[in-house]
Amino acid sequence: MEMSTTVTVTLQDDVYRRAAQFAQMANLKVNEVLSDAIELSLLPPNPKSSAVKTVSELSDKEVLKLAELQMPPAQDRRLSRLLSRQQAGTLKAEERAELMTLMQVYQNGLLRKAQALAEAVRRGLREPLTP
Repeated sequence: MEMSTTVTVTLQDDVYRRAAQFAQMANLKVNEVLSDAIELSLLPPNPKSSAVKTVSELSDKEVLKLAELQMPPAQDRRLSRLLSRQQAGTLKAEERAELMTLMQVYQNGLLRKAQALAEAVRRGLREPLTP
């Protein structure tokens, strides 16, 4: 059985509000969301991640391809299923880690895609998105 330690943390109000909103959408307690976020952010670094080029180092072709990035269909379906189970309150404990990992993959993908879109606009490869 893993040990746990209770800590008190002071958060900026907007950070707490985002965590509370996510917790409400995910049908979790705020402390669970924050605990998972901290745990995921402190995972050992992936050796492959250091080999990933920054968006500014990519060729025009690579930037445009990254700007169209989509989560692989199998992962997207699994993420949707897990989110549905969580909303319904039927998510199993062992599925929770998988859900958090897939959410991290999704968020990292969105970040890379946004960076690529910005870089494509900066290079004049794409028109800026209009509201």
